[in-house]
Amino acid sequence: MKNSEILKTLIESRKSTFPKSYAGGNIEKNVLEEIVSSAKFAPSHKRTKPGRFKVFEGEEKLELGRKMAAIYKEITPENLFLEKKYNDISLKSEQASAIVVINANFSGLVPEWEEVASVAMGVQNMYLTATAHGIACYWSTPKMINYLSDFLSLEDNQKCLGLFNLGNLAEIAE
Repeated sequence: MKNSEILKTLIESRKSTFPKSYAGGNIEKNVLEEIVSSAKFAPSHKRTKPGRFKVFEGEEKLELGRKMAAIYKEITPENLFLEKKYNDISLKSEQASAIVVINANFSGLVPEWEEVASVAMGVQNMYLTATAHGIACYWSTPKMINYLSDFLSLEDNQKCLGLFNLGNLAEIAE
C-alpha cells in the first residue's frame, strides 16, 4: 500500500471515542510515548513549538479526575449542580488508560491563534498515531480546564487547552 493510501485510511478512520467506551487496562509505554511524541512534529511559525503535553496515568490520572470534579462542584451554582455529572467527571478519569493534558505555551513572538493552531495540529498528529495503533481517543474541553493552572503549575504565558483521553476499545481489548 502506498503512503498516500495509508494516510488517507488513517485520516478517514480517525474518530473521537468517549471514555465510556474504553475497556480499561494500560497502553504499552512505547505506544503511549509514540502517540505523545508525534505532537512535536506539528508546524509552528518561528519554530516556537508551543505544545506542552503532560501524561497522567495511574493514581496521578485519578487525582486529576478528583480535582476536576472538585472544581465542577466549586464553580457550579447549587441550582445547576448535577450529582451525575459530578460523579461522571471522576469516572471518565477511571475509564481512560491515560490522559494527556494539552497546554499551550504562548511565546509572544507570533499571534496566539497561530500557537493554538500549532497545538491543535499536534493533537491531530496524536489522533492519527493513536488510530494507527488501534487506540481510542477523545479531545475533551470541559469548562474546568480554565481552573487547572495552579494544579498543573502553568506559567502566566501558558494555558490548558484540553484533555486528550486515551484508552483501549472494549470490542478489541483482550
